[in-house]
Amino acid sequence: MSDVEVVDQKAHDRFLAELDGGVAKLEYRVNADRLVLIHTEVPDALEGHGVGGALVRAAVDRARAEGLTLVPWCEFARDWLVKHEDEAATVEIDWDSQP
Repeated sequence: MSDVEVVDQKAHDRFLAELDGGVAKLEYRVNADRLVLIHTEVPDALEGHGVGGALVRAAVDRARAEGLTLVPWCEFARDWLVKHEDEAATVEIDWDSQP
């Protein structure tokens, strides 16, 4: 689903996507010039519809816009970035940092 609307709730350190009564989220922390992706949660009913990818794409967009380095601690986000090299290539990513 490319029309998934993602909202960056900066006060709560998360990206949210609401769709068909379900809420998916990507929790993060900003640490200096780093956007640390902590955990992605997508309800079963929304899996397989690109909602998780839309959340990670929103993080990539924010990192690019604000000159932040992405730190994908979240396994889903890390896997998504590996599979979407074109998106990952648009930002600096710290692959080696561990939680």
